[in-house]
Amino acid sequence: MEERKQSRYVKLTKDNVSLEDITPGELNQPIEVPQLAVHKCMECGQPLPESYTPPADEPWMTGIFGCTGDRENCLTGLFCPCVLFGRNVETLHEETPWTGPCVCHAIFVEGGIALATATAIFNGFIDPGTSFLIFEGLFFTWWMCGIYTGQVRQNLQKKYHLQNSPCDPCCVHCCMHWCALCQEHREMKGRLSDSIFSETTIVNAPPVQEMKSTDDKEHPETSSSANSNEHTGLELQVV
Repeated sequence: MEERKQSRYVKLTKDNVSLEDITPGELNQPIEVPQLAVHKCMECGQPLPESYTPPADEPWMTGIFGCTGDRENCLTGLFCPCVLFGRNVETLHEETPWTGPCVCHAIFVEGGIALATATAIFNGFIDPGTSFLIFEGLFFTWWMCGIYTGQVRQNLQKKYHLQNSPCDPCCVHCCMHWCALCQEHREMKGRLSDSIFSETTIVNAPPVQEMKSTDDKEHPETSSSANSNEHTGLELQVV
């Protein structure tokens, strides 16, 4: 007799595989198919290309100079802009704590302003060439911080499809940094409050409806006594 070919499959027993390594439902995991993840239009339902970006035509809830509309926000942005910037970043990116952006803002912005003030005060004791280099470095740092904070503002505009107001986000932060921080905080605060109110809707239950036959209309006295014993009514409740 010819020798039987050895099978390519190995039969596993309890001695070969430990039960601890087996995870229930390990092979029943969902598979992501890129071809099926197609962005569709909310109105007509037609598929949209991957490079499609929704138009940024939504207006801001408040203007760039509406800082006095929120007194607490205005005072925080005036005396502690680093704290306000950290809160804005944390609200926009929940996975990022507010302490990191706050410290970076304090070092580069508040620290730069303090260095510029000290250089101006001790102008006579510092060499003019050194003062010029310090101011030139601070000016470059300010524009770099404007680009960084402008990226945060641009992410906010992409999230809520906001238009550029009054100009490019980086230019807004370079020229009106404190006003931009207050505006962004008011925008996110207003958007979050609107989303909370929209989710909680109050539905009033309809009134109790009763079914009466024609016999009850002809004999109202007998029907009232019968209804006292047996109440046949339909009550609609909201699920």
